[in-house]
Amino acid sequence: MTARTVGIIGAGAVGQTVAAHLVGEPWCERLLIASRTSESAEGLAVDLDDMAHLVCTSTRAHACATIAELDQADALVICPRATFTNTATRNVRMAGLAANAPLIADLAHTLTGYSGPVVVVTNPVDVMSRLFATISGAPTYGIGSATDTARYRAALAAHHRVPVEAVDGYVIGEHGDGAVICASTTTINGLPCTVPLDVVRAELTGRPRRINAGIGRTRHGPAAAVLSALRKLLVQEDGTDVLSVNRAGVWLGIRLHIRAGHPTVQPLELDPHETADLLTARTKLEAAYRQISHHEQGAHTPCL
Repeated sequence: MTARTVGIIGAGAVGQTVAAHLVGEPWCERLLIASRTSESAEGLAVDLDDMAHLVCTSTRAHACATIAELDQADALVICPRATFTNTATRNVRMAGLAANAPLIADLAHTLTGYSGPVVVVTNPVDVMSRLFATISGAPTYGIGSATDTARYRAALAAHHRVPVEAVDGYVIGEHGDGAVICASTTTINGLPCTVPLDVVRAELTGRPRRINAGIGRTRHGPAAAVLSALRKLLVQEDGTDVLSVNRAGVWLGIRLHIRAGHPTVQPLELDPHETADLLTARTKLEAAYRQISHHEQGAHTPCL
């Protein structure tokens, strides 16, 4: 097992949770933490160091004085969030478009030329993944559809009263209101099943709202999706994930099989309704990107 270094940008709820998960991974030798302030990066690094000693792992965390230091990492996790108040009741994840775009663009300009895999969490994750990839040139993956897929399987398992492991089904496209539920290819114990789309869509919308109402922000689900992606992209295991990647110029969630760190698209067969939904999602994500594409030009001073 090859020891790896992971850089994490953002010491908020998701960044802290991702880092805590990584402390328990035997392949993660070092964590590099960058945040809005040196105090928050240092505080998280010290806290993680305490954790590592208490659970007897060899992972060590270090605070970075500059974003440029992260070029030492084998992979990066991008999860900062700009300060803004989200009052949206629809397209909630898209509400951070204007606020988060300059933040992600600044990071990408600073990390231009970085060659390791980059996993983006910041919403709207499909658009932010595209922005970071376009500016930096790094292989970039968004984790939104991974959490949607997990929630879909959980909702369907509860409806049919079966273990979640019995459900094989995917959510692709946009991480948001334009998510495409691939009901036509979903199976339970290998057999076709009935998918109550209204029930499932209500749960995909309601689940994150319940989390936010209860603890302020989703953290453990996205962190687990990041961990799953990193294990595969850093050649710790092979497997399938649903990640946002470039499909004909638009980043959107798609099923990938990752073997020896190399992802291969495994397209799903879609029925006409699902095909139309995916086209709608593409159109929406392209329109959103056009609103912030001006950030591609010009370098900025990173400001987390």
